[in-house]
Amino acid sequence: MDLFDYKPEASKNWLPYEGTVYYYGKLLNQEQSNHYLKALLENIEWRNDEAIIFGKKIITKRKVAWYGEKPFEYTYSNTTKHALLWTKELLELKELIEKETGETFNSCLLNLYHTGDEGMAWHSDGEKDLKKDGAIGSLSFGAERKFAFKHKQTMEKVELILEHGSLLVMKDTTQTHWLHRLPPTKRVSTPRVNLTFRTIVE
Repeated sequence: MDLFDYKPEASKNWLPYEGTVYYYGKLLNQEQSNHYLKALLENIEWRNDEAIIFGKKIITKRKVAWYGEKPFEYTYSNTTKHALLWTKELLELKELIEKETGETFNSCLLNLYHTGDEGMAWHSDGEKDLKKDGAIGSLSFGAERKFAFKHKQTMEKVELILEHGSLLVMKDTTQTHWLHRLPPTKRVSTPRVNLTFRTIVE
């Protein structure tokens, strides 16, 4: 299987100002995307996510996993995770998007949404552990889902559909000025796996 037999290019910045978002479309063909979706569902150590909200521990239906080149600590929603070491498939996908984007990544936060009932509320990825204004490469496998951005001051919104095997990159001041979310939907009954490759600064 040649990982690099199809080369889409991103030239359009989806944000009108104060940030940069490129959507590359499908980096992988249907067969390759199905292969990775199956491998990720079976080989990743998925756990229900935990968050501390107003002092109360919340357990999400959505599952998460945290991988990297070494056991990085990563703290968000008042909980700290320790990275597991890369799997074969994650290393292959990291190489793919690094070659495509010219960026480098040392870790990956994965999300598993079992159905469209599971989503993610408005937030920005501005944790102190992350490289400031660094790129976040978001690979999607499985169900197509709407993804939305909202400017923190003007409330202007931008929406797009993330396809099976596709790549979206957020960089520059996107996290400073924009929120993003994965809205829930009753129209989707199949799982989606999302990989967000990022750079932890120690």
